[in-house]
Amino acid sequence: MTDQPRFLLVDPAHFEVSYRINPWMEPGAWAADADNNRRAARRSFGALADALRGAGAVLEIVPGTPGLPDMVFPANAGVVLDGRVIVARFAHPERADEEARFLDAFAALQERGLVREVATMPSGALHEGAGDAIWDANRGFFWAGHGQRSNLAGAEAVGRFFGRELRTLRLVSPSFYHLDTCFCPLSNGHVLYYPDAFDAEGLDTIRRHVAPEHRIEATREDAEALCVNAVNVGRTVVMARAPEPLRRRLSGAGYEVREVDLAPFILSGGAAYCMTLRLDRAVATEGAARDRLAALPA
Repeated sequence: MTDQPRFLLVDPAHFEVSYRINPWMEPGAWAADADNNRRAARRSFGALADALRGAGAVLEIVPGTPGLPDMVFPANAGVVLDGRVIVARFAHPERADEEARFLDAFAALQERGLVREVATMPSGALHEGAGDAIWDANRGFFWAGHGQRSNLAGAEAVGRFFGRELRTLRLVSPSFYHLDTCFCPLSNGHVLYYPDAFDAEGLDTIRRHVAPEHRIEATREDAEALCVNAVNVGRTVVMARAPEPLRRRLSGAGYEVREVDLAPFILSGGAAYCMTLRLDRAVATEGAARDRLAALPA
């Protein structure tokens, strides 16, 4: 075992854009230059892996499955906290067969002692994993997206399974169909988010729980570059190529930005966070979380 952050990734050998279940996906554009796109995806995946390792992470890379191109986005595979996993239930039939493949992957991780319990979603629940249930270690609760791919029953199932509180956020744009595409809690208490992805009640929830000095509002340009879909490891933020103003804002808030060209995966509507699943995330005690947040710089 290691104290280094540990992420699950899926090899992109079977990645392609072959169907359309979100506005980003253009199968015709992929097919027009499929060979080059596949080579570019392999390079992008390697660059992301290098960036994560450079930030101190350990990677568990598992094979994908022919005919399941979106397995390369394992953030949607399930939610992991304190070694316990609840596996996703997908909204679209194109991704439904991923559930069994990820159950196998989690079982293999359990055999190695990297997770200790694996459960499935109850009947009636739709939930697409850590893409719609983002643990906020500083605040001690899950931010839970719903209204596009995950339903409230799915969010509530996550809360019950882990015995943790939720702050639910309704997603209102088909382009930002998972919470991770438009919302990213950061290690020193900031939250990077795209306001137009949420309804008024969701924005009020964010503003009630995140102090003004800790809010980093993404612009449309930032969001459309899928930069909010970022992986935070300590003070490092790994993201797709970002507009310069966003890089400056994150740097000014104390973060080191590592950019990766993820253009092939953005063609499918995913970027850095989508391509990873944190396996070692653990609950901080409520007192420690409060103390840490109180001590954060503005």
